[in-house]
Amino acid sequence: MTSAVALTAFVGWTLALLVLMEAIRSVLVVTGQVPANKFSPDNANLSPFMQRLARAHLNCVESLPVFGGLLAIAIMTSRTSVTDPLALWLVAARVVQSIIHLVSLSVIAVSLRFTAFAVQMAIALYWTWILLA
Repeated sequence: MTSAVALTAFVGWTLALLVLMEAIRSVLVVTGQVPANKFSPDNANLSPFMQRLARAHLNCVESLPVFGGLLAIAIMTSRTSVTDPLALWLVAARVVQSIIHLVSLSVIAVSLRFTAFAVQMAIALYWTWILLA
């Protein structure tokens, strides 16, 4: 059950970032600050925060097939005993990574963000090893 909750939370976090980005974009359109047809996918023509938000969302989208795939494999093969103990830690590390990305691009922030990503990679590598064993 924990793995299913974690997978849903990961998808939910990805969706939350998308909703935030689209809400801000909608305000920009409604207030006439940006024409509806002038958004670039990476928000390059918008504020640094919006660029970081686009990248944080894309990080989630890029990682979902790997981390979500491992959770799905465990769920589909009834091997959630492998993923359950660390599933919520993986999601927590993803949320931390995203929040740090939104807040700052300083050297310390980038180092902390990478640490959060490294935690996710370590968990995924462990799960892969055990699920293949």
